[in-house]
Amino acid sequence: MDESRLPLTEHLAELRGRLIRSLLAIAAGFAVAWFFREEIFRALLAPAVAALGAEGSRLQAIAPAEIFFTYLKGGLLGGFVLALPYVLWQVWSFVAPGLYPSEKRMTLPFVLVATLLFLTGALFGHQIVFPFMFQFLSEFEADFVQPAWSMREVFALTTRMFLAFGIAFELPVIVFFLAIAGIMNVPRLLRGFPYAVLLIFVLGAIITPPDYISQIMIAVPMCALYLVGVGVAWVFGGPRARGAATPDSDA
Repeated sequence: MDESRLPLTEHLAELRGRLIRSLLAIAAGFAVAWFFREEIFRALLAPAVAALGAEGSRLQAIAPAEIFFTYLKGGLLGGFVLALPYVLWQVWSFVAPGLYPSEKRMTLPFVLVATLLFLTGALFGHQIVFPFMFQFLSEFEADFVQPAWSMREVFALTTRMFLAFGIAFELPVIVFFLAIAGIMNVPRLLRGFPYAVLLIFVLGAIITPPDYISQIMIAVPMCALYLVGVGVAWVFGGPRARGAATPDSDA
């Protein structure tokens, strides 16, 4: 039976199963990451601690359970990163039945490329953008205010930006999928590039702190990655991605 013709209830049941397997994989990754919780926390928040400089090199814990719950969240983040290839494989396996046979064979390239793009984006944000961002934020002080950054708030901001950069760098995969799925084709994607640039800068302003440096440093790579995705769709997406008529589309 063609999986793309399954009833809605069976599609929902399959989706539930894949979500459960993905959550179990994240839980297994969390169990591994928990043993390195302090190292993960120290590495993740290093740009914020460095930005404090001479004013103090330690973050503040202002609630009794703040350290424990922050380490818990750090373990969950580590578990998600460790389980990411498996989660992406589950995502592709769910959408693959609606693709052509030649496109279904791209599971391994999809998982590898999407994982590398996420890690590249997260590392780019952590190593390049975060030092500028936290340095910018640390410059806002006054004689009657003593900076005392809470580890919970710093971790929340760092995690949000870490995930934002990782997801933002998945843009070529998203563009490629839109093309091979027939939702958009390469000519339409190129015509929509000016609108995509506007939307990217708006999203950059929303997900980053109120400094133009972070906004530019996430928006400019996304614009370039959008074009990379269009180029990959043109080369590897087949006739449907290039906008050519196919028997299925005519039918």
